[in-house]
Amino acid sequence: MKKILIIEDDKVLVNELYDLLKNASYEPLVLNDFKNALEEILVLKPDLLLLDINIPYINGQLLLQNLRKQSNVPVIMVTSKNEEIDEVLAISCGADDYITKPYQANILLLRIAAVLRRSSPNQEFYSYKGIMINMQKGVILANNEEIVLTKNEMIILNYLLSHQNRIVTRDELMTVLWNNNEYINDNALTVNISRLRAKLISAGCPNAIETRKKMGYILS
Repeated sequence: MKKILIIEDDKVLVNELYDLLKNASYEPLVLNDFKNALEEILVLKPDLLLLDINIPYINGQLLLQNLRKQSNVPVIMVTSKNEEIDEVLAISCGADDYITKPYQANILLLRIAAVLRRSSPNQEFYSYKGIMINMQKGVILANNEEIVLTKNEMIILNYLLSHQNRIVTRDELMTVLWNNNEYINDNALTVNISRLRAKLISAGCPNAIETRKKMGYILS
């Protein structure tokens, strides 16, 4: 389970982020000692930071600059500002992505998943219920055979695997497909889910993708 450290002094937002990340099958951590923020980060060793620019005792951008001297941990800068110069400064200081408040929860989760994927480029294979999935080739390996997935099926399966054991809404899947420059309408999404489900069944994984009526899908 990926550990995500929340560095934010707004207690209400911290609680919202904590619940959002926990429900998305991440392990949320909260920074409480802002005076020793850098030391805390290095001790906790998170897989990703959600870093607000305006935090007590030290500016978020300065903290990021100091962090980059010792760690390449992925960082998404979170701020209420919405000026181009802030984005430029965040990226120039070493942020991997940048999002402004208020933001949609599903968009933040998509950004987190994308940054985590980019930070682990060598992860080629996923193991799932006795089968292997080759992400780079876009195939399921089962019974000494390769089951080829389409690009959309691969995107959907990758997202479901990244959010295993929680409900993924249709809107989330539509968004991740759109962000990958593959437009897909609502009916086409249903077709892709059906085809992916059939391929998982043929690989020996029946009932892998469960439909939750009026909610979405869950990969158990």
